[in-house]
Amino acid sequence: MKVKTRFAPSPTGYLHIGGARTALFSWLWAQKHQGTFVLRIEDTDRERSTREAEEAIVDGMEWLHLEHDEGPYYQTQRFDRYKEVIQQLLEQGDAYHCNCSRERLDEMREQQMANKQKPKYDGCCRDKALAAADDTVVRFRNPLDGDVVINDHVRGKVVINNRELDDLIIARTGGDPTYNLTVVVDDWDMEITHVVRGDDHLNNTPRQINILKALKAEIPEYAHIPMINGPDGKKLSKRHGAVSVMQYHEEGYLPEAVINYLVRLGWSHGDQEIFTLEEMIEKFDLDGINKSSSNFSIEKLQWINQQYLMALDPTYVAAQLAFYMLEHGINIETGPALTDVVLLLRERSKTLVEMVQNCRFFYQEITEYDAKSVKKHIKEQTPEILQSIISQLSALESWQAEAIQQVVQAVVDEKEVGFAKVAQPIRIAVTGCTTSPGIDQTLEMLGKEKTLARMVALMEYINK
Repeated sequence: MKVKTRFAPSPTGYLHIGGARTALFSWLWAQKHQGTFVLRIEDTDRERSTREAEEAIVDGMEWLHLEHDEGPYYQTQRFDRYKEVIQQLLEQGDAYHCNCSRERLDEMREQQMANKQKPKYDGCCRDKALAAADDTVVRFRNPLDGDVVINDHVRGKVVINNRELDDLIIARTGGDPTYNLTVVVDDWDMEITHVVRGDDHLNNTPRQINILKALKAEIPEYAHIPMINGPDGKKLSKRHGAVSVMQYHEEGYLPEAVINYLVRLGWSHGDQEIFTLEEMIEKFDLDGINKSSSNFSIEKLQWINQQYLMALDPTYVAAQLAFYMLEHGINIETGPALTDVVLLLRERSKTLVEMVQNCRFFYQEITEYDAKSVKKHIKEQTPEILQSIISQLSALESWQAEAIQQVVQAVVDEKEVGFAKVAQPIRIAVTGCTTSPGIDQTLEMLGKEKTLARMVALMEYINK
């Protein structure tokens, strides 16, 4: 059996973390078995579906490198096929027309709930043999006896008695097909072997299996993935970080890190935290998906992202960093090579946007000094210390970190002060604040000319 999976989003919003994880698990399973991964756009909700949402989904998939082998297929382009299958079910006696009014259905459900019964259609039109009319829908004739058995990769064996199910609508008045019908036909026609989706769809699965059986179609295997919760254990929402995956791109996360975080959000392989893509494909198993919900943690995502910043080829990271530098209006021609910046700052930056902020001073002049830093570290003896530093650094022939460090230490010894009394004013001069990598590495990368000019500028600021 050739494995074929699908990701089937509705273009009614962005690609969020939950959807991206579902896509990833489906993609990994196909990759593991040298199978086929299909992208299907379920756009039958014409009122809510938008072109912008569809583009956002495709952009998110591309950024995460979850490339599809087939598609995208659009359900709105397959209406003739759905109507053909609906007609087949009618002719087989596995579907029928129903003209129950909205008022009757509402009254029936209210009465059932009052009797503490599960609300479901009572089969009123099941044996009336009604003809098609403007006010009729088409219902699937669900079996009345027996069980539907789902051997779910995540949930295990799930058994649903057919009497718990009702005759669901498969075509609305006007003939438009409903979700449960279109999904069945698509999975059948596209020869999907494994359906990986959120466990909020589990209630639909026995209904869809019964339709597949009526069509004498192959039943795919199912894996219903638990939902993702926020850190507080409640349903993931925007306040937790339930945003478009493209927002993580905007915030400076690497796609490799987001993929690694997503695969660990509900699946594990021992205690391993960091996986190469090849390792994910090799070790991923649908049966290894956790049965319980996972909690989203931005701190964990940041930690994984930093691991990737430190582990990936600095040249590659620098190419990614260049995008964010330009986005923040920084001319990368006015400072050091970005590869050197990555090597200097990757252990101090959780995201590429944070790295941009941490390296900005290399490329842009200092226009103001952090008030708290000035108040804490600029003292009466600071001008004298700075003057000595300027004098000795000016005389340096070799502008290397080791030589710079020797000058700073010499001034510390000469003035008989703590190291911070010398280093922090230098940091304020060259960065505007007191946060930077080692002072020797920082000055070496900044360059002699800029370093001395900024120290002179701070002296002038102090003496005002």
